Amino acid sequence: MTRIEKRFAALREEGRKAFVAYVMAGDPDYDTSLALVRGLPGAGVDIIELGMPFTDPMADGPVIQLAGQRALEAGQTLQRTLDLVAAFREGDDETPIVLMGYYNPIYSRGVERFLAEAKAAGIDGLIVVDLPPEEDDELCIPAQKAGLDFIRLATPTTDDRRLPKVLQNTSGFVYYVSITGITGAAAAQAADVAPDVARIKAATDLPVVVGFGIRTPEAAREIAAVADGAVVGTAIVRMIGDRRPLAETLDFVRGLAAGAHSA
Repeated sequence: MTRIEKRFAALREEGRKAFVAYVMAGDPDYDTSLALVRGLPGAGVDIIELGMPFTDPMADGPVIQLAGQRALEAGQTLQRTLDLVAAFREGDDETPIVLMGYYNPIYSRGVERFLAEAKAAGIDGLIVVDLPPEEDDELCIPAQKAGLDFIRLATPTTDDRRLPKVLQNTSGFVYYVSITGITGAAAAQAADVAPDVARIKAATDLPVVVGFGIRTPEAAREIAAVADGAVVGTAIVRMIGDRRPLAETLDFVRGLAAGAHSA
């Protein structure tokens, strides 16, 4: 079993939903970012989504775009992101880490080289938002052969004709984007999300977690109640951008995690 599979199996046994936290690697600098990532499991985070900074983040809202800019300006590279994961793994061999971002940096490095280095660093899965299922031979299939989960996004516009194609080679979990548009654009509503989550779960045995538009412990609880977990990114990244103390940011994450876990 992969770390992701083990984590969801453990959560099912405990009767809990997953809390997934997104942060940008290297934001606002490498050392601060590593300290934050190391603190996330203790704050209740079940799975860490680690953003790969990129110069053209088309799916991201202003808060996460700025996080990527801060990271790049501080010298974050794909190599330093791999280094950060390897440093995290020195003290934690259990918490799943998923890299989330865009294909260009991976392509530039070379798919085979990237996958070997990602696996060696301790990465468990990939979310690459600009590679559709029609391009599965490009990265998805090689990633799975290398032992990495390839996690696909489903959205409110993923209809019943499109859904089987989206699910075809997905592994780890399905990430349901609760709203149309960019990250941080609107608040997720459990009543709107529930029917689509149920439709996806009827078509796959994979866990379905919901992200985009979740900002409070209450929202995390409401969304997790209709899914297998909740993802929060923008609200956490905003605190990092505001230069809040690390302890304050982790306390905020702890509240979000408690909300999701209480669903």
